Amino acid sequence: MRIFGIDPGSIRTGYGCVETDGTRHRLVLCGAIRTPAGQALPPRLQVIHRELRRLIDEAAPDCVVVENLFHAKHARSALILGHARGVAVLAAVESGLPVLEYTPAEIKQAVVGYGRAEKVQMQQMVKLLLGLDALPTPYDAADALAVAICHAHASGAGTTVKAAGRAPRHLRSWRHARVADLGRRQTP
Repeated sequence: MRIFGIDPGSIRTGYGCVETDGTRHRLVLCGAIRTPAGQALPPRLQVIHRELRRLIDEAAPDCVVVENLFHAKHARSALILGHARGVAVLAAVESGLPVLEYTPAEIKQAVVGYGRAEKVQMQQMVKLLLGLDALPTPYDAADALAVAICHAHASGAGTTVKAAGRAPRHLRSWRHARVADLGRRQTP
């Protein structure tokens, strides 16, 4: 199975594609789409969309996985990131591929084993899991590869592709499972 991961950003959008058989992962391609920070947002979004379409077509993945936006320090930053994420999802949908989403905490948990892992820890684990000689750079590319690896771990890699958000809430995280379990125990 080939999985194309995207770490959206308006100045740098990371991308990474891995091929996996469920036990071993192999790097297909990775990098970052860079846009000039001083340029207006619409032309930057056009570049991100065009390049992602080209890269997705080149990699020929089975699905596309995008890091889900769950918070930002400033509303304006969240809106801009949402636009970049939107064109990334559009590029995948236009390619006719299923699109899946994972939160940063889910990605870190799946790749490093700790939901609050630092960027360097993520880079190091991606390097180890893919058997690379050097750390994948920039961070955006490593993050995109981590998104793809997260889905490989979550989906069982050769089995049916499922969206993370489609599982019942009590099965999506340890916290929800524990709360659901405690609620069942207390019911007479």
